[in-house]
Parts: sequence; structure tokens; C-alpha cells
Amino acid sequence: MVCSDSIVAVQHIFKSVSDSTGTLTILRDIDFALAPRETAAIVGASGSGKSTLLSIIAGLDTPTSGTVRLAGQDIFTISEDDRAALRAQKVGFVFQSFQLMGNLTALENVMLPLELSGTKNARTLATEMLKRVGLGERLAHYPKVLSGGEQQRVALARAFVVQPAVLLADEPTGSLDFATGETVMQLMFELNRELGTTLVLVTHDKAIAARCERRIVIEAGQIKLD
Repeated sequence: MVCSDSIVAVQHIFKSVSDSTGTLTILRDIDFALAPRETAAIVGASGSGKSTLLSIIAGLDTPTSGTVRLAGQDIFTISEDDRAALRAQKVGFVFQSFQLMGNLTALENVMLPLELSGTKNARTLATEMLKRVGLGERLAHYPKVLSGGEQQRVALARAFVVQPAVLLADEPTGSLDFATGETVMQLMFELNRELGTTLVLVTHDKAIAARCERRIVIEAGQIKLD
């Protein structure tokens, strides 16, 4: 059942792909809703469909059937351009591989989503957010001279600087050592609380999943009661 105040509502999502060998069902009748400010971990074995589900929630992939509502908007009844505009307004992303622009400084990377949305004080807001994640002295540095942990903190700053309603994170500590990953996750949860963002993360780490209010366990493409 989907509550009227849900910020994310995943409704009976099926996802199948076909090739010469037949049809493979990746997701089967995925159905859940998340409230504003809620934290949820999507967990399951490799190949269970976790990242596919996250891509569908973001509207980057389309389901075979079913839909996703983001802040009440059915994202699969609008055009790709409108879906991209909705993502820019409502959704932040953090990836395992950081996905920073190598030709831009840390500051320019964080400014980018603000500039794309037409925010006038992008430099000030980006500088403040980088200071918040402990990178106030690294504003002019390019990704190639930053450590993995620093790059992920730049990615966090870029995701949170637009104050998204929803933050989607795909294995955000997967390429970091334990101590650095712990620092990054602590920062992510702090920003989640401060900004009131709904956090949805894919993780294999049981300790990280345990810190979330909800655990959505995917097994063979279906939600398993946890």
C-alpha cells in the first residue's frame, strides 16, 4: 500500500530482458514506499537486481511494467526531458566510481548541478558544502590528485548541494578501504539528517544496512521479508 505522503513509491515493478536465448526476469512485482527523511538499504546477492531497481527508481531505466512515483509524479508518464528535469530538482546520486568530471576542479564539480539549474550563487553554495565535508582546502584540486575518500566526499557534496528530496547511492563505499568508507558513510548519514533527504542505498555491507531504518532484501528479483 502506498501512503499519500510517500516521497518514493515503487508500484508493482517488473523488469525483463529478452535475447536469442529467451526472456530473463530481473525484477518481479517490487512494491514499497518510502517516507520523507527515511533511510533504506537495498540488499541482496550480486545479480539479484539491486542496481537495476535503483536505476528504475531514478528513471534512468524503464520497467517492463509498473511505475515509480517521485514526490507524487508518475515518472514513466512524462517525457524523458521532463524526467531529467525532475531528477535535477529532486534526486541526488552517489556512485561507487565517484563519476566526477576529471577536467573540473572539486569546486567546479560541485558547482555543476547548481549551474545547470540556474542557481545564481553556485560558487558560494558549492564552497560552503565542500567545507562541510572537510574539503575547504581542496577547492582548486582536480580529481586525479584527490584520494578515493576525498573524491567520494566531493561526490557527496555535489549530490547534497542541491538539497535533493531523495539521494540514491550505489555501493558508495565499494571502492574505499574500511576506515575511509566509515568516514564517508558517517558523513552521508549526517547530511541526510541535516537536510531531511530520503536516503536509498544499495550495499553489500551488513553494518551499513543495519544503520538504515529499512532493509529491502532482494532475492532472485523479488522482495524477501526481512
